[in-house]
Amino acid sequence: MQWHDWNSAAFERARERDCPVVLFLRAAWCRWCREMETHALADERVLSVLTERFVCIQVDKDRRPDIDTRYRKGGWPTLSFLDADGEVLAAENFLEPDELLRRLELIAERYPDRRDEIRADLFADAEAGVAPAAQPASPARRKRHSKLSMDLVDDVLATLMETADPVNGGWGTRHKFPHPEALHFATVRWSQTGDPETLGLVLRTLRRMQQGEIYDEVEGGFYRYATQADWSVPHHEKMLDSNAQRLLAYVEAYQALGEESFEQTARGILGWMHATLLDPETQCFKGSQDADPEYAHLKTMEQRRAYGAPECNPTIFTNWNAIAVCSLLKSGIVLGEDRYLDQALATLDFLMENLWDERDGMYHYWDGTYNLPGMLTDQAYTLQALVQAMHYTGENRYLAPAVRLGQIATEQLRAEDGSFYDKRHDPAARGDLRVRNRSILENAVMAEALLRLSHMTRDPSFAETGRRALEAFVEDFKRYGHFVAGYGRAVDLVFHEPVHVTIVGARGVDRTRALRQAALRPYVASRIVQTIDPETDALLFERTGLPHPEEDSARAYIDRGRESYAETSKPERLAALMTRAERSN
Repeated sequence: MQWHDWNSAAFERARERDCPVVLFLRAAWCRWCREMETHALADERVLSVLTERFVCIQVDKDRRPDIDTRYRKGGWPTLSFLDADGEVLAAENFLEPDELLRRLELIAERYPDRRDEIRADLFADAEAGVAPAAQPASPARRKRHSKLSMDLVDDVLATLMETADPVNGGWGTRHKFPHPEALHFATVRWSQTGDPETLGLVLRTLRRMQQGEIYDEVEGGFYRYATQADWSVPHHEKMLDSNAQRLLAYVEAYQALGEESFEQTARGILGWMHATLLDPETQCFKGSQDADPEYAHLKTMEQRRAYGAPECNPTIFTNWNAIAVCSLLKSGIVLGEDRYLDQALATLDFLMENLWDERDGMYHYWDGTYNLPGMLTDQAYTLQALVQAMHYTGENRYLAPAVRLGQIATEQLRAEDGSFYDKRHDPAARGDLRVRNRSILENAVMAEALLRLSHMTRDPSFAETGRRALEAFVEDFKRYGHFVAGYGRAVDLVFHEPVHVTIVGARGVDRTRALRQAALRPYVASRIVQTIDPETDALLFERTGLPHPEEDSARAYIDRGRESYAETSKPERLAALMTRAERSN
């Protein structure tokens, strides 16, 4: 049987044959997708009907997140049955051969002159099965918001606290995902308020998660999610993005709290990422490692080597690698390992050399060439990585592409209300792809990156663009429940402006490096460290309005918002000066 890519030719073929399209939406790491491929979709009766009466399209959900978000039915695998215009007739998940055969025959028979009945059945099923939208846990404690405010931030935190598992940490009971963005937000708010309940939620989640079956004690790293509330019975695929995000959560908690188990878990994630996912040719990380329960239950490396490791999806995804860059940068500073900083820059440089275009921005993935430009997820996470690379390493060569990337996103993806669409306008789009979505999470990532870029460039227009993106969700952020933590974090940054440490001195010399490391080493919830060499960064230095340093000297200037707090050439003084500036808000 011939599987087509998602393209105009496939749909034109369906129109010419007057037959429906079956879209098989799969994930490379998904065990049930593979089982359906080798079982139901390999059944001779099914193959016969598919070949004779359908046009068949197969899509990898990670390579085409735009298609995934619009055609996925709950999870994977998804079989969506479409007409020649890409409109949905019906959708199913995993099916046994007999079930799939009956469904295919029914749709094929009704399609020529009774397709409205297929849609009617679909909508009836959907109305019966749709869960109510997420609502705030305690309506009496919620306020209606008309503009950005700290009350909104308090609302988000209250939702997180009230919906969290009080015994095992995390959120959810049937399927347990860690939601590292919620842990990050809660850590930030604890550092600002000192609230012991908020700290307790962070500690409980991180400790129970690393003690649970979702953590691989043999090789390090986390499985994608657990099916039980106590973090047991996991699905055994391992993903780059979720491991990189959990790495950041553990490194940050270790930096803030000093708990050694958090350091150990972070090093376990790093070990697995480098041993299993790192591609030596590109210096980027592969997308995922397949699930194999038998392999996962082996308790020694010797047993696992004899058995054989699960395969990895070799695709290099821009957004996931950009997330990894940020986590590696933080790890390099907190753990005192320059090799992680070096790896972060090597990964980022590959992305910028091979998946970056001055007109189109970032492409989504690399499989020997670049593919799929213009997705918000890639622009947002790459912009975040560029800003963080300047912050952690002082490499201002990333400033120009960061500025251009911010401009491209604004020009190509911005909606009338100030938010960002998930993809560029495509006049040739069909079906559900004609509608551009707005992701609150990716808008929050983009907004926070723009807010930080605004400080680094001394250009307030970037901050205004970020603020407007956040304002677009003020009326409806509550319906996302505990998934809205990243949004709360970005809004918090609007009102808790970061402590901005500007280090002026020759790049690469010990005195400048010592000041940068001293500025980065302690935990500070909102901080920007910028290193400026007056000789090589002349235009940027001129924009700061700071005095030229004396020969063979370096100096750090501590500001917050429009207030200047202190300056020093002594690294040992920086921690106290930053703390004083942070507490001034």
